[in-house]
Amino acid sequence: MNKKSLIFISVFLLMSFTLIYYFFKNEISKKTKKPNVIFIAVDDLRPELNCYGSSNIVSPNIDELAKSSFLYENAVCNYPVCGASRASLLTGLRPNENRFKTYYSRMDEDADEFPSIPEWFKNNGYYSVCNGKISHFNNDSPESWSEPSWRNDNDWRDYQTTKNIKIATTNNGHGPAYEFGENLNSNYADTKMVDKSINDIERLKSNSKPFFLAVGFIKPHLPFNAPKKYWDLYDSTNLKLANNRYKPIDAPNISMHNYAELRKYSNIPNGKQSIPDSIQHELIHGYSACVSYIDAEFGRLINSLKKNKLFDDAVIVLWGDHGWQLGEHDLWAKHCNYQTSLKVPLLIKYPNQKNGNKINSIVELLDLYPTLCDLCDLPKPNHLQGKSLCNESSLNKENIGYSKYQKGETITTLDYSYTEWFNTKPNEEPNKMMYDLNNDPQENINIINKEYIIQKELAIKLDSVRNLN
Repeated sequence: MNKKSLIFISVFLLMSFTLIYYFFKNEISKKTKKPNVIFIAVDDLRPELNCYGSSNIVSPNIDELAKSSFLYENAVCNYPVCGASRASLLTGLRPNENRFKTYYSRMDEDADEFPSIPEWFKNNGYYSVCNGKISHFNNDSPESWSEPSWRNDNDWRDYQTTKNIKIATTNNGHGPAYEFGENLNSNYADTKMVDKSINDIERLKSNSKPFFLAVGFIKPHLPFNAPKKYWDLYDSTNLKLANNRYKPIDAPNISMHNYAELRKYSNIPNGKQSIPDSIQHELIHGYSACVSYIDAEFGRLINSLKKNKLFDDAVIVLWGDHGWQLGEHDLWAKHCNYQTSLKVPLLIKYPNQKNGNKINSIVELLDLYPTLCDLCDLPKPNHLQGKSLCNESSLNKENIGYSKYQKGETITTLDYSYTEWFNTKPNEEPNKMMYDLNNDPQENINIINKEYIIQKELAIKLDSVRNLN
């Protein structure tokens, strides 16, 4: 064999081994690459969807995801306002007297030394992208993201009809509490946000790193502005007002409020005047329309994942930051310790999950951080105070959920809700309330003076959680 033949064979073998090496390396990489995470937040979303057993909301796309997800029937937020709730969820830390106390709480002020979920994922090999409202402030903890977080430049109230834009200019930016969206000046912000997210999916699918894509919807937050076609999904004559529009029997006065958030809008009575039934009907109609609008935009996002063959292998999380009062106990908005403000929707789809599974145990939004770490095979930082929902032993009937609002602290069990308010006045016994969630799921009768033994047990549980903070 001559020298040229030897050189040719050597080059051929080298190229063959190189090709084989890169082929197997690529196959191994495909099998070991961590799953992409689609992290979807919805502002003010109640767990009042078909997949949660409600028939009065049109939400086909969220309901479809639920068919291949874990659906948590008793998930509670840790603070019923957006800033504190989101900061708690994103850092994995409970609210306490020193952190996460208001709607404008920031991670980089209250807990800057602790990495957020997206920062932890970024530090562990993920490319993290944020579109829309994830933390309350868009510039909170910018180190969490691999590129600057993005929000549409629409005003957050997002009026898009000429009439309402004009009204808002004379009322500190607040027009009516709802908008029947037709002849719009521009698309609503959530549509633009999904457009951006779909473009990012196209861009990120070829990224060498797995990606963590956070998508934050603004609606159904006030004002209830949605395109006309989503209002038209509902017959307003079939929409029912809350059947318990009164203060619960024997409830302490501190449990109530005057829904200042709603009072800012131009068509809502000021002071402590009652809201006319006709306006309450429109508010419920507008809220329902906004949920259906968000559901449709959510469907566009999911379809993009499927089109790009990214749906099956991904971890997909859908969560609400807190509940919302639609007249229950004569309350609107959130800002209280009732279950209507504390309960949230929570769906988690595992990679390649095909079937849905409903989980009855009490879980907290705080649990998302360790759960995502486990699903993506990442180490967990030491500061986390939640439990991983991947661990079956974490899902049992003894679970409790801890929620705080100002001086009020609530624990939720499968059977009871129990709340104490501290330091209302020096040397005064704290206000308390307790509700039997099996026999009184709407929390209409405070039984704090009737079930002393149970109250004592719940007080001990609340104190044990409080001491963990």
